[in-house]
Amino acid sequence: MYKIDAPTQLIEQVYDAILNAICSGALPPNEKITQEGLAETLGVSRQPILQAFQLLKRQGFIEESGRKGVMVTAIDPLRLLQLYQVRSVMDGLAARETAVRWAQQARQAKEDAADDAGLGPAQGRALIVEGRATANADDLNHRILADMNFHQFIYRASGNPVIAETTAIHWHHIRRAMGAILSNDVRSHVAVWDEHEAILDAIIAGKAALADKLAREHAESAADHLAKVLMQQQYASKRRQA
Repeated sequence: MYKIDAPTQLIEQVYDAILNAICSGALPPNEKITQEGLAETLGVSRQPILQAFQLLKRQGFIEESGRKGVMVTAIDPLRLLQLYQVRSVMDGLAARETAVRWAQQARQAKEDAADDAGLGPAQGRALIVEGRATANADDLNHRILADMNFHQFIYRASGNPVIAETTAIHWHHIRRAMGAILSNDVRSHVAVWDEHEAILDAIIAGKAALADKLAREHAESAADHLAKVLMQQQYASKRRQA
């Protein structure tokens, strides 16, 4: 263990600020960043920047870039596919478990209790409406947040906290991927939310196997589309360098 000289709260704030900049694209892939530059931008000393860098390196968001500091890591298409393979399994499991759980609650006439907890069908429908409304939003982060909120709602509604805990470490990398999907129009916004609604419809209908299947296919399709775009971008970049 090492001594933390800067207050923990400040380190967390600096870490969150840098991570959000990376995930939103404000600090794009391959962007070189320095402790001095970020310290000046954020109005802090170099110490919390150093602590945040250590965390971000371990999590794969930045990497060493010689004497000039560090560099924001590129999104690796293969790594992305592997990440989405894990996510597709977790999404499918969450959808299946939520369908089973809501069906049991319906049989026990406890739908109102579920809604009061913010984890019932009504809340799911509201997230669909909110998500569709972001189609014309200029704020990319708002669109990403709406997408993440839907999936994490299903995780919580499943009643299995391990699903959210298992995927938590991956979601910031997924945020970067979502940003690439939405900013490059890889997939139709309408189609994405049509798929979300189909998953929710299957859950509400108590069709656990169908909900599982649709949730997995949704994640796998997103990964396939984005990986193709990223590989094309990498190929074009290599051609320009040549």
